[in-house]
Amino acid sequence: MRVCVLGAGVVGLTSAYQLARDGHDVTILEGRDGAALETSFANGGQLSYSYVAPLADPSVLPHLPAWLLQRDSALRFVPRLDVQQWRWCLSFLLACRGSRARQTAMEMLQLGALSRDALHELVQREAIDFNYVRNGKLVVYRDAQAFDAARRKMAYLAAAGSDQRALDAAACVALEPALERAQPLLAGGIHTPSEEAGDCYTFGVALAGLLQARYGVAIHYATPVESMIIEAAEAVAARTPHGEIRADAFVVALGNGSAPLLRTLGVRLPMYPLTGYSLTLPGTPGHAPRVSVTDLHRKVVYAPLGERLRIAGMVEIAGMSVAQRERRLALLRRQAQEIFPDAGDYAVAETWCGHRPATPDSKPLLGATPYRNLWLNTGHGALGFTLACGSARVIADAIAGRTPPLDLGAYSWQR
Repeated sequence: MRVCVLGAGVVGLTSAYQLARDGHDVTILEGRDGAALETSFANGGQLSYSYVAPLADPSVLPHLPAWLLQRDSALRFVPRLDVQQWRWCLSFLLACRGSRARQTAMEMLQLGALSRDALHELVQREAIDFNYVRNGKLVVYRDAQAFDAARRKMAYLAAAGSDQRALDAAACVALEPALERAQPLLAGGIHTPSEEAGDCYTFGVALAGLLQARYGVAIHYATPVESMIIEAAEAVAARTPHGEIRADAFVVALGNGSAPLLRTLGVRLPMYPLTGYSLTLPGTPGHAPRVSVTDLHRKVVYAPLGERLRIAGMVEIAGMSVAQRERRLALLRRQAQEIFPDAGDYAVAETWCGHRPATPDSKPLLGATPYRNLWLNTGHGALGFTLACGSARVIADAIAGRTPPLDLGAYSWQR
């Protein structure tokens, strides 16, 4: 079967990999000049399979006024004359209901476990170097009540297969000595040994090369998809500035570009861009963390990528605006120096601002559309790298007519 994948971010590339492994003739269309140049370019770098809980949760509701009104808060809402923004926010509030949030968390843990296994299989089979480490993750808490709540939640996660340990502040420093100067700030931490890290951009570039060289996948860069050509409720071609690309099936993995494309076909995807920021700096041996660390109070993540340290965080509900870029990056730098003051040379850090394609309940959009051969694999928010391999396997199963290992209805665009 000829399958055309729209998008060469980590989600599109892993989709193409699974489809090519199934023996399909695969083509990728990408609007940028190379692979993984959008949200995949400089994300947090953590592969956190046990930390895929939705942002929409009852616990966030008491914090919303402060988060949304304070200029230095981790989560900021910048109101716009944008119906999509307000519709997304209302759906987010509805998704914060306790029973729904718990069900969503279990569904995402299932997808996370599937993705972990799929990535492990890919790494074992293919020679891809992307600073991949199985280094574990330490979530540190500054507030004793938040730490107590996290310890209570450990039993819930253990039922889903997570192996975790609660550590006091001294034990956190013993595990990750780079936290020594931050010890007075800490109430404790939760350590998950099974978590991993890697460079998503390097992974994407390497996988794109592998797809071309070993699996015969054709990748057309600088080829944006302008529209889909539909005949008799079936997609027959993707229209690009360079002509029409015909295929037997199409996979939409365009991130934020998915919603406007599908809107022209009468399909309204519940997605909105959430802006995030990152710094990448050369790490100082002995002072940069070697375990992945999440500072839950600041909502900032730290991932070692070889000799570099990736620092990422913040969520802005502001559309595609980058008006706050410099101020937010400066804030991220200050917050990082607060917990890891000697981790590296912050003055030479590479900076990034990106827009994560997010759904209100944090679950990606996977599976069928009203058009028989047009499939969705998009809307992964900040979890694209973590969930990409599992999502790709699900889509490949669906296209092949195999029963996917999870309920696709839970990931429907109509849920």
